[in-house]
Amino acid sequence: MNPRSLIRLGGLAAALVLAATATAGCTRKSDDTTAAGAPTRTPDQVKIALVPGGAHPYFQPWKDAAAKAKSELGVGDVTFNETSDWDQTKQNDVLKSLAAQGYNAFGVFGVSPENINATFEDLKRQGFPVASLASCPAGESDKADFCLSTDVQLAAYKAAQAAIEAMGGQGDLVHLTGNKVDSNTQRRIAGVQKAVDETGGKVKLLQTVTDVDKDLQTAQKAVADLLAAKGDQIQGIVNTAYNPAVAAAEGVERAKLPIKVVAIDDDKTILAGLRNGSVAATVLQNPAGQASVGSYALMKLAGGCTMAQPGVIIDSGSFVVTKDDIDTYDADRQAKTDELKKAFDSRYLSCK
Repeated sequence: MNPRSLIRLGGLAAALVLAATATAGCTRKSDDTTAAGAPTRTPDQVKIALVPGGAHPYFQPWKDAAAKAKSELGVGDVTFNETSDWDQTKQNDVLKSLAAQGYNAFGVFGVSPENINATFEDLKRQGFPVASLASCPAGESDKADFCLSTDVQLAAYKAAQAAIEAMGGQGDLVHLTGNKVDSNTQRRIAGVQKAVDETGGKVKLLQTVTDVDKDLQTAQKAVADLLAAKGDQIQGIVNTAYNPAVAAAEGVERAKLPIKVVAIDDDKTILAGLRNGSVAATVLQNPAGQASVGSYALMKLAGGCTMAQPGVIIDSGSFVVTKDDIDTYDADRQAKTDELKKAFDSRYLSCK
């Protein structure tokens, strides 16, 4: 989840590259993106900053993961900073400030996928390892060392499949999601459409509602308007953004409509809905794993390891959870996190 789309995760701002604001240690954009002679640091010299694009419920597990990583990895520090307020220029300023404070490894959820590579390039020029966490840059290129994120198209496909199954394989489906211009939202739309197409016309995608993840109030109004206008036509609602998922679970239960709701993530409203049957399923992401494994890999990179394939995109996992799985799903996520850490050691990192 993209939280921008979830959220999102808000609107996307045009980015000012960090190079324009940094005054020391920067080179021209045409220079090599990897700093020559970047220092090799011992774990206690590594200070990791986990920086989402702004405040959002999706990122709250990063806080606990940061504290746990600091203790388990024995690094100098792991901090969590969500003050960017969904503005790329502000996020660049936050990253510049953190670097000035001595932070030397960065896990970043970029506000603007279309422009975040410029920020990654600047950080790399200064000799800092960089991870793109929870969202990959738009396009075909990732200038961070790696991207560890949900495969959002696959997760949306799984969610739509679960909704179609709950609908009995036929009927009208509505998709609620995030910012329309976000590349992750477009991937989610494609994932839902693929599942619908596979029904051979038995399921119709009645409507895709975008730009309803700015906050919960926006999502609640959108759901109320949708149910008032088309509630009696809808057999299923699939949500691929956090706030509309919560709003749909609340709204359908309140309206007492026979609509099958498939949500995303594990807000307490969603879990309660799974238990009482008002939510058919939810697709969980792995935010804690992104922060935990991301911090581990950043520490290893700071210590002299390199990526076997720079800019590789790695799926952090997505999990369909129903009422039957509600007491065991977190064990599945932890198992995926452990698997990812082993994969960095065996496949993704090259360490001498």
